[in-house]
Amino acid sequence: MNMKFRCAPAFLAVVALGAVVVDRPVGAQKPASGVPTFQVDPSWPRFEGNWIFGSIGGVFVDPTNDHVWVLNRPRTLEPDENYAAQNPPAADCCVPPPFVMEFDQNGRFLKAWGGPGPGYEWPADEHGLSIDSKGNFWIGGNGKGDAQVLKFDREGKFLLQIGHAGKSNGSNDTENFASPTKATYYAKTNEVFVSDGYINRRIAVFDADSGKYRRHWGGYGKNPDDAAPRTRSFEGASPAQFNLMHDVQISNDDLVYAADRSNNRLQVFKPDGTFVKEAFVAREVRTPTGTVVTMAFSPDKEQRFLYVTSGDQKIRILDRQGLRVLGTVGRLGHYAGQFHHITDISVDSKGNIYTGENEGRRVQKFVYKGLSSGTNK
Repeated sequence: MNMKFRCAPAFLAVVALGAVVVDRPVGAQKPASGVPTFQVDPSWPRFEGNWIFGSIGGVFVDPTNDHVWVLNRPRTLEPDENYAAQNPPAADCCVPPPFVMEFDQNGRFLKAWGGPGPGYEWPADEHGLSIDSKGNFWIGGNGKGDAQVLKFDREGKFLLQIGHAGKSNGSNDTENFASPTKATYYAKTNEVFVSDGYINRRIAVFDADSGKYRRHWGGYGKNPDDAAPRTRSFEGASPAQFNLMHDVQISNDDLVYAADRSNNRLQVFKPDGTFVKEAFVAREVRTPTGTVVTMAFSPDKEQRFLYVTSGDQKIRILDRQGLRVLGTVGRLGHYAGQFHHITDISVDSKGNIYTGENEGRRVQKFVYKGLSSGTNK
């Protein structure tokens, strides 16, 4: 299913310091219950330290209290961004922030932890943050040699490492990864599903406590083939292999959603790897980072909507069941409500969206304002 569409303004939510435009594809049938609408909060978060964000490697909302956790890359700061950290200081601002940071709903900083330490191999480039239903944190990495996924408790105590840096042996390796991008917990089987990733081209599943290998698969649930070409296609037959497996999320109805980034494609599976369906999302868009980067579900029990971040710098709102694009949020830019290399997305229990940007070096909050067309509730 090719989701080619042109965007026409459906409505405009205006805020004091910015605006969020949500579009609906021309010719698309408007759902009776409407489309989610949002308003950017330009004052979120509220830093209390002398910090400046580096590149953002992950954003995730804690399901127990709606606190927002940010995986920051402090080592990406340029010299002209951390004057106060120089010796001697060149100016009074700023210094690199911690690696893993907690904020409350109002954007107030609470605590931080993370970084290299004894007993584990911290990634060379942090990538992907998630929190499981037991309150444990999972972190991947896409730096040179990163082949590991790490597990910590809420206070930053190291619990488990799966894989070892520099030890990758390809997509059929049962012990290591190759630039893993996200680890997502599945409580029903106590397993962690890893999108693996920038070099490998698969989803790999491991026991969440022991780290023991369970299974893996590539495109359409078949064995991954690292020798297959990575040439991008924007029309014609659907590629047999994943091109860049960038995110994996599991819905309440036990479906595994895979973000095949460079193929501009979503694929959906059962937890055992059985292929269910697929959809291209704006397949004609040729941005280097593709149109299916990261994903998050709406917080209603049915998870009616799937939010998909894109390399053309917007969030697409999809009908999760039909995988149809219903509208978009944001565009390329540097102002509130706009994006520059959006890399991650998460949603809290109230429906608010949080995004992290790589080159934009910031986290934004989009406040849920209800459904469009006079059906707010």
